[in-house]
Amino acid sequence: MVVTRFAPSPTGFLHIGGLRTALFNYLWARRNDGEFKLRIEDTDMSRNSAEATRAILEAFEWVGMDYDGEPIYQSDRFDLYRSYIIRLLDEGKAYYCYMSKEELDRLREEQMARKERPRYDGRYRDFTGEPPKGIEPVVRIKAPLEGEIVFEDGIKGTITISADEVDDFIIARSDGTPTYNFVVAIDDALMGITDVIRGDDHLYNTPKQIVVYEALGFKLPKFYHVPMILGEGGKKLSKREGAADVMDYKRAGYLPEALLNFLVRLGWSRGDQEIFTMEEMLEHFDPSDINASASQYNPDKLLWLNAHYIKNSSNERLASLLEDFGVYLLAHDKREILLDIFKERCKTLKEMAEQITEVLETPKEYDAKAIKKAMKGDASEILARFGRKLESAGELHLPTDYHSLLEDFVKESQIGFGKIGMPLRVALTGRLGGPDLSDMMSIIGKKETLQRVENFLRHMDMNYAS
Repeated sequence: MVVTRFAPSPTGFLHIGGLRTALFNYLWARRNDGEFKLRIEDTDMSRNSAEATRAILEAFEWVGMDYDGEPIYQSDRFDLYRSYIIRLLDEGKAYYCYMSKEELDRLREEQMARKERPRYDGRYRDFTGEPPKGIEPVVRIKAPLEGEIVFEDGIKGTITISADEVDDFIIARSDGTPTYNFVVAIDDALMGITDVIRGDDHLYNTPKQIVVYEALGFKLPKFYHVPMILGEGGKKLSKREGAADVMDYKRAGYLPEALLNFLVRLGWSRGDQEIFTMEEMLEHFDPSDINASASQYNPDKLLWLNAHYIKNSSNERLASLLEDFGVYLLAHDKREILLDIFKERCKTLKEMAEQITEVLETPKEYDAKAIKKAMKGDASEILARFGRKLESAGELHLPTDYHSLLEDFVKESQIGFGKIGMPLRVALTGRLGGPDLSDMMSIIGKKETLQRVENFLRHMDMNYAS
């Protein structure tokens, strides 16, 4: 059975690079009817944030990636780690190192002066003498002194590291707390993780973890190291470009399926296909197909995908989601017309909420540039005449009713459509732009349309009368 995991550190919010890693693990486990586990790596007590932990769990819930069992917290497992440290000490596979920080600094300076790579020289590896006084020792594991550490990476191929690249690294600090590479190897083994899919910034942690695996007699998992996501110009992805909290994408009006579709395509593909449902991802995803080179973050692609998923969402779902943005349409009598209009023109829920609010709420101010462009010559007189025609018209309900009224007015007045279209648009929304005038008037109704025309004409008289 395939068992994967995602193991974030709660020292900050979950960003999209982490979510992509989680998605790859999730898809591979679910595709193989295996298990996907969540482990919170919170051993750094000084940097942990309960808020960050909550945000990680919230992000998983938002995107709908369920994990098996309860989250595992490394901070609950210190006794377990300590038992393995004692075991390695008892078996002679680890040892106490009494080297002071000053000694270590001096050693590194000497090695750098000789243009050698700084590394611990193993001076306490076989130490049997009297321990120096006043030194709280660390515990180091015995790494191999010769040969190579070799493992097969599912993305990068065979990775070979010379043994002299890995020194006797620390597995327990002087205060007894275990180190990252030690606890990761133990947890992955005890959780039964068969496939480790993670960012390639962990690539050179893997040889150290293999040393732990082998010292404890654990079976090695398969490793897949995923290249990073790059920003503009091939640089590290910045927060401005997209390396922000995953929940910022929700607050910006993205749908979770759009974000997951976007992320799965960052480094993985299937022909020229761009749109992937979760079912299609589960059917086709294989970590062996992940590209070995870094992928580029493309915000325009994400917006395009989001627009696609908005267009294909039910109006009831959109109405429910828009409540997070202060727009309440579930009981609105023009809900269907409103959402049919705006789902075709908006790329985010936030944009949709702003444009719907612009239509539903009476303008409180008018854009000066729009007025200058729209209200030339006899524009106020034309708008007033349209208001009188609208007032004398019978019942109007559908967009087609209002469209016919506008057509008749243009014909009777012998003017181009822009002569009434631009002034009316500013009257209704306070600016130029927005959806079709007939649609807007149908949504807000005859009475509100007249009121907005009167308000605008009053504004013109008070501020622009010569």
